[in-house]
Amino acid sequence: MSVELRQVRYFMAVVDHAGFTRAAEVLRISQPTLSQQVRQLERSLGVQLLDRSGRTVRPTDAGRAYLEHARRALRDLAAGERALHDVRDLSRGHLRLGVTPTFTAYLVGPLIAALRERHPGITVSVRELTQADLEAELLADECDLGIAFEGGQLPGVAVEPLFTESLSLVTGDGGGRGPDDAWTAADLDRLHLALLSQDFATRGRIDAYFAEHRVRPLIAVEANSLQTLIDVVQRTGLATVLPDPVTHEHPHLTPLPLTPPLPTRTAALLRRADGYRSAVSEAFAGLVREHVGTGPFRPPNPQTHVTQNTP
Repeated sequence: MSVELRQVRYFMAVVDHAGFTRAAEVLRISQPTLSQQVRQLERSLGVQLLDRSGRTVRPTDAGRAYLEHARRALRDLAAGERALHDVRDLSRGHLRLGVTPTFTAYLVGPLIAALRERHPGITVSVRELTQADLEAELLADECDLGIAFEGGQLPGVAVEPLFTESLSLVTGDGGGRGPDDAWTAADLDRLHLALLSQDFATRGRIDAYFAEHRVRPLIAVEANSLQTLIDVVQRTGLATVLPDPVTHEHPHLTPLPLTPPLPTRTAALLRRADGYRSAVSEAFAGLVREHVGTGPFRPPNPQTHVTQNTP
């Protein structure tokens, strides 16, 4: 008896949802049908894949071993389908792009506009993800490309440095000083700030700077949206910390020189190291390089190069 792809997908759904009830709901089939198909898969393979004895259904040792190979096989089949539909003249195609949130404020819009101008037949899905989720989706072949930050990548993620992103202290009214007046880290103690929430990687770097210089500014507002943060700062006397390219896009924001400066980090293009590289993803990667090469971006550290973390 041969194994059907449908049965493999059903088995994976039961594992992912720790039971038949929820898996059947997600798959939109009846629970008896799902159970029957999974048992047929077990009979075809001659092994028990699921332990049904507890409150939750979990894979047996054999099931875990099979699951790893099944996921890889289905991922490769999906890549094969995309390869068949990949059109080299770029008259059509689809790009799955993941980005960490700060890049949506200044980088994603111009890149999509450039892609639309050159290749209007290409469709794009853009998802805002944390760095960890973005890398996981690249490895699971849920994204073609990612724009995030270099450093500490998961094995199997290839990294291409793009530019150095600087952070600046910013206000909407100059903070009561001229734009050329120097601020020190100690001055931050008397500021009221509006900052990104702690689920942003940017906030982690800001907090590390505060801790290093032993300052404790009052955090008056936290926001999980850059646009909200910008609007708040422009309408109040609060200060914030933003990537320099965001400040350049908003003439009503005033960057304040700070000594010592806030930390920098390297923006990078990420992809799965052994993943299929479609014509669409290669074209978009070229647009990214072109954009950062001609825009107001600082080049990455000259010692930095394309890296690939292998499992």
